[in-house]
Order: sequence, then structure tokens, then C-alpha cells
Amino acid sequence: MAVDADVLLDWFSTHGRDLPWREPECSAWGVLVSEIMLQQTPVARVQPIWHEWMARWPVPSALAASSQGEVVRAWGKLGYPRRALRLHEAAGVIARDHGDVVPSDVDTLLALPGIGAYTARAVAAFAYGLRAPVVDTNVRRVVARAVHGAGDAGPASNTRDMNDVEALLPAEDAPAARFSAAIMELGALICTARSPRCADCPIYDECAWQLAGKPEYAGPAKPVQKFAGTDRQVRGLLLDVLRGSEGPVEKARLDLVWHDGGQRDRCLDSLLVDGLLEQTSGGLFALPGEH
Repeated sequence: MAVDADVLLDWFSTHGRDLPWREPECSAWGVLVSEIMLQQTPVARVQPIWHEWMARWPVPSALAASSQGEVVRAWGKLGYPRRALRLHEAAGVIARDHGDVVPSDVDTLLALPGIGAYTARAVAAFAYGLRAPVVDTNVRRVVARAVHGAGDAGPASNTRDMNDVEALLPAEDAPAARFSAAIMELGALICTARSPRCADCPIYDECAWQLAGKPEYAGPAKPVQKFAGTDRQVRGLLLDVLRGSEGPVEKARLDLVWHDGGQRDRCLDSLLVDGLLEQTSGGLFALPGEH
């Protein structure tokens, strides 16, 4: 079956969230920054940081001219801070090779540092209004239910997922791009993983999952992401010390953030390997470029 594009687009016009990167005046750079920030991070946490970044770095060359340390510091508590370094690197390439303008072509976007299949297509669709299948977790869940009648999406398959969404897109660029935003919004607001609001769904009557009696998801178990006690938490605590300091700090200050010395040192080493921290010749630790 196909999702009725007109019905979904009408719903989106009324119920889509008013987000700053959806505003007509938002640049492609603003869209790219939002897409990188929104990876595995809720909209509510992204919005204030996005506004700060766009005010400080309104074009790629402005970000590229800043140090990696400044960029990591400004990333704040968004998590997965390697994204900040990749965005900084991409900004340098855009400024140098593309006239300080984010490219619109998917293949050109894919050639940028740290830009994968999802982000490249999201920028093409949401910044330039082009027809490109944009597939995230929300879209996969809507397609699994509405098209395939499954309770949820199984393991990701880039080719299959892209083909599924490609088949649903309207033929013309502008409506296809808006459809991509609408189906993603449907998954985020209505067709949620837990407690979907089926009574409010604009495509309820044609949803294959609803027509099949809403069978339980019977696919492979999904890994549950933990945070407490993980290396990711410890890495964040170590970075917090550097973000809150005026300059390099002694290791003794970093040792205070976590009780398990082995895990703490492993995480410190991984931050150094990832380029998120640097060690000075005197044995102190600092954000990159800040010593």
C-alpha cells in the first residue's frame, strides 16, 4: 500500500512543529547544523544550542576559523561530542571548496567529512527542497506499520529502507521534500515507539498495522541503550571539567569525577585518541587548541 501524500501533507501543515531550522529564511548551513545536532539528541535539548551556534557561527567559514576547543566547549551537553569535531572539519571543506555554501547535491554532500547517507539526503530535502528519501528511526517505524503491517521496524537495511521510502515519495521535488518532513514528524509525534496515538493519526484508516489488528512486534529484540555507568557518561564527566575550566587542568582534577580508576583512565585515553582532549608537554589536559 502507499501512504496518501495529500492527507499526510495536510496534517503536517496543521500539526508540524514550528522549529527554527524549518523557517524559510534558514540557510542550508543552519539545516546542516541542526541535522548533526539532532542525531540521537531530542529537539528540546538541541534548540537553545542551535540558536547559540547560528548566532556565533552563521556561515561555515566562521565555524572553521574557530579552534576545535571552542567548538567542543560550545557543544555543551548535547552528547556524542565527536559530532562537533566532524562538523568543524566539514565547515572547513565547505568554506574552502564550496564558496562557503553547503552543497545541494547528495553525492557532493556525502564527500564532506562526517556526512553520511541520512544527513546528505536530509540537507538535500530540507534545505533545498529536493526529492530524496530521508530515512531515520521515526520514518522506518511509520513505514513498518503503515506499509508492512509490522509493530515496529526490524534491523536497519539501508537499501531496503531507502527503496521503501523512495516508493512513497511524490514525483515532484517540493512535495516530496515536504512529505519527507511530514512522515518523519508523524513518527516523532504520533506513531511513536511506545503508546502510539493512533486515534490522532491522519492515515489511520489505511494503516496496514491497524488493519491487521495491531500485531505485536515479533522481530529481533532491540538493544536497550543505557547511560548510567557507561564509558559515555564518564567521557562526558571528564569533558565537563575541561569545559568549566579557564585552561589546562591537572590529572588530579579529572581523577575526582569517577570512582573506577581503570574505567576513568580508559575513557581519558579514548578522548585523547578522538581528539577531544589534548595533553600538554607538562602533563596537563586541555580542550584541543586551548593550551
